[in-house]
Amino acid sequence: QVQLVESGGGLVQPGGSLRLSCAASGILVSISNMGWYRQAPGKQRELVARISGGGSIAYAYYSASVRGRFTISRDNAKNTVYVQMASLKAEDTAVYYCNANLGSDQYWGQGTQVTVSS
Repeated sequence: QVQLVESGGGLVQPGGSLRLSCAASGILVSISNMGWYRQAPGKQRELVARISGGGSIAYAYYSASVRGRFTISRDNAKNTVYVQMASLKAEDTAVYYCNANLGSDQYWGQGTQVTVSS
């Protein structure tokens, strides 16, 4: 059974930083395409960052809204994916979801709330 468990969310002031973690079980992050999505109230879920799996080189993709501020990474030994978020803005407020994509299979975590507010 595949499980993705996010952690690290919380309340942060504008300009602050947070690091979200996604601990995976039942699936290897090293060979899966792993992503972070977010969904703000009243909006559709959107891709924030993605890191490729299964190759000798990991390719990262970022949405335009977070490029230069967010960094996605993974620790294969811990089977965990991270997203380091810096220079946070109020518009980054959302529930952040971890996603694993392996072939035709797709899995989601339960989400973690990030609130950016003074």
